[in-house]
Amino acid sequence: MNICPNGRVNKQSVMKKIIIFSLLLIVSGAVQASAPLADLFVVPEVERHDAPDFVSENLRGGNAGLADYKGKVVLLNFWATWCMPCRAEMPGMETLWQKYKDQGFVIAAVSVDEGSRGRIETFSKLLDLSFPILLDPESKVSDLYKVSDMPTSFLIDRNGKIISRIVGTEEWTSPEAIQLVEELLSQ
Repeated sequence: MNICPNGRVNKQSVMKKIIIFSLLLIVSGAVQASAPLADLFVVPEVERHDAPDFVSENLRGGNAGLADYKGKVVLLNFWATWCMPCRAEMPGMETLWQKYKDQGFVIAAVSVDEGSRGRIETFSKLLDLSFPILLDPESKVSDLYKVSDMPTSFLIDRNGKIISRIVGTEEWTSPEAIQLVEELLSQ
């Protein structure tokens, strides 16, 4: 800690360090976000396992679960409002949702935030998110999927089988993501 000769903390120096640290976090998140889906490991069809079913409260009312999306390609995303990488990938997810929602594609974004749903509603409105947001304040669903890092996403095929697990931020509007979703929708 920087202490001035008069014994006080040098607030300007501390603020500079906070700003530099924040910028480094943002840059490291941007580097992580640029990892293309081209490197994604897709589980061969004969080795795929059933995605665990669950039911959670839907932010927009009622309950929803994986069984509600049977016959659709699902991007199951685990996230939190406090997670900056999660926030970074949400606009791309919304774009992907808008493009393919009428073609058998669904995004189910599971929030692991504890406490007030008001924070999640504010977050959703701020980013203008329209895909389903499910609530998991006790981490029952994230535990079921063995999620420990945010964001973590699962691609699930039309038969309810897990195709891939993706840990970290993805650019969901990249040519690789578009190609992958279109391939899955064509099956």
